[in-house]
Amino acid sequence: MSSTIINLDKLPSMEELFRWFNNGKQLNRLAEPALWVELESNLEAYQALFRALGYELRLDERGFAWFHTEDAGSNVSKTTRQLALLFMMIFDTQADAGKILLRFDEWRLDTAFLQQLMEQHQTLLDAESLDRDTLRGLLDTAVRLGFASGETGNWRLLPAVCRYLDHFEALAEHSQAQALRQDDSQSEVDNMADEGDS
Repeated sequence: MSSTIINLDKLPSMEELFRWFNNGKQLNRLAEPALWVELESNLEAYQALFRALGYELRLDERGFAWFHTEDAGSNVSKTTRQLALLFMMIFDTQADAGKILLRFDEWRLDTAFLQQLMEQHQTLLDAESLDRDTLRGLLDTAVRLGFASGETGNWRLLPAVCRYLDHFEALAEHSQAQALRQDDSQSEVDNMADEGDS
């Protein structure tokens, strides 16, 4: 068993970072540059310290960090589900408008955009009992958790939203692969039927 000696005096933001991550927040390089520099310059020490406390600190090279948990499957909160739905609708709306998804940090999410999103996804919003005020509240929650920045009625997505985008892209790839397998299976059945008719 190896033991790592951590000099806590050299980790001045230890309490602040722990509170930040323990509250479920994402730390973004763009939104919190000073705290980001502190974390990045002492990353191994912070990871070792938090690991000793039972937490897994992850840092994504795209500019965000968080406490990772594997146990998120069945224990997903209502807020997390609603944020996932909101981000999915945002990305879908922007994709339909021809926007480049990886340039999400340039998008301005304002009242006009929310109106467009609601018109495009009204059936889904009705099924989930989400209205304009709920969407605004979810965007404010995204700000509080480090997925967005914003002022009243105007939001921008931050790099941490890549966590959701990565899942959406993985789901899309899985769906495409599944559709291809079904097409291949159907082609084989059709070929066998054609051979039987000959």
